[in-house]
Amino acid sequence: MRSHFPLALALLFLVQVAPASAETLVRSGREIANTFCSRCHAIGTRGKSPNPKSPPFRLLGKKYPLSNLEEALSEGITVGHEGEEMPPFTFSAQQIEALLAYLASVQRK
Repeated sequence: MRSHFPLALALLFLVQVAPASAETLVRSGREIANTFCSRCHAIGTRGKSPNPKSPPFRLLGKKYPLSNLEEALSEGITVGHEGEEMPPFTFSAQQIEALLAYLASVQRK
């Protein structure tokens, strides 16, 4: 009879590592949002955007699928908020993953 111990040990490791990795990803995404976006956008689950023309992050998922932002973030977002031009940003693949994880974590349902 074969032992399932190695498989069970691997699954236990994944279960313990995955939440910490997800938390780390979200935390990193929050830091990115705070650094690059909070000047204009409300980045949390509450509050008004400093620039009233900039949508709060918690509502972005209602406008369009967040996954659609991946390409725009990698190529550099250049969006206007009715007279307020958004500075151009280009993010690495890791930064995009973190920022999208953070955005998903703050969406109002």
